[in-house]
Amino acid sequence: MPPLKARAASAIVWGAAVLGAMAVAAAAVLWMYYGTTVFFEMITAGIAACF
Repeated sequence: MPPLKARAASAIVWGAAVLGAMAVAAAAVLWMYYGTTVFFEMITAGIAACF
């Protein structure tokens, strides 16, 4: 059995990979649902709201 630190690091990497995949999937769903124009307008508005 690997040491606890190695398992924790592996869990963090896998968790980040899963979150990244979910973000890409969510973007694809939004793109398909709203179309490219509305999708890009939503992204632009979100970025503008951050700054």
